[in-house]
Amino acid sequence: MSLKTSYRFIAPFYDVFLDRATRSARQHSLARLPQQGVARVLLSGAGTGLDFPFLPPRHEYTALDLTGAMLAQAKKKAAGLRLQWVRGDSMALPFAPDSFDYVVLHLIMAVVSRPQYCLAETARVLKPGGHILLFDKFLRRGERAWVRRGLTPLMGRLATRLDVVFEEVLEAVPGLRILSNEPVLANGWFRLIELHKDASKN
Repeated sequence: MSLKTSYRFIAPFYDVFLDRATRSARQHSLARLPQQGVARVLLSGAGTGLDFPFLPPRHEYTALDLTGAMLAQAKKKAAGLRLQWVRGDSMALPFAPDSFDYVVLHLIMAVVSRPQYCLAETARVLKPGGHILLFDKFLRRGERAWVRRGLTPLMGRLATRLDVVFEEVLEAVPGLRILSNEPVLANGWFRLIELHKDASKN
């Protein structure tokens, strides 16, 4: 079963499992969006729109997701936001380079099959000096985590990978710098990370 098929079935139930558990972390992450001015913000892997209640309405948002079923759920939460809707792949973004001031990657990098591609595409469409707001589960370098690694071949096909090492993904994408890296859930398995794109890099 492909991820697109899995999430088409998961979409109606997604909020039941994740809304309450992730609400505080999402709010904390999105508090880093500017409180003044107008920024262009990409929500890459927007899912069912669980981030929407915490988005400052002043900005211009683009919500992208792989499945129409997830976007259909998200549209129910979009009141008061300036939003464009795009059905697309976070590993092959349909946008020109340097298009966005901020990119939000909440619970998507561990879902895609190739997180390096996802981060590289994010960096490509991000303006120099722009920011990436990450919220996801990541193993630490050298962490054995035999159970998580062993379950990944199955879970990666159904819903999410359990074996992504953030530092290894970051090394594959030059020009990004860590501004913050905070543990938030499950004894630090989930982290909030803010990245900055070097203004001298393309």
